[in-house]
Amino acid sequence: MTLHVAEKVVIITEKIIAKGVCQIIDGCGATGYTIVPAGGKGSRNMRSTTERASVVDDFANIKIEIIVNDYAMAEAIMDQVKDKYFNNYSGITYLEDIKILRPEKFS
Repeated sequence: MTLHVAEKVVIITEKIIAKGVCQIIDGCGATGYTIVPAGGKGSRNMRSTTERASVVDDFANIKIEIIVNDYAMAEAIMDQVKDKYFNNYSGITYLEDIKILRPEKFS
């Protein structure tokens, strides 16, 4: 088995801006992403994945994961999301070095 180095961008933010964030991801050239519900505690208090989401679904939090082969693409995604959304919406983004089996899936 041969593993290849890649980058995983993680964005945790409000569901209401998901469409715009995904447009940035696509525009930067990423081949795809995964979105899952997210909850927890941070600087803007507690966010639940259950009762809060049932009140107003758009105010729920999500986690978006993007795998890319290119560090510059990872930085571009993070910078554009931060610049466009994080002054007005809650969110964080971070980068993980990962190893993947099929690098052609992310080119």
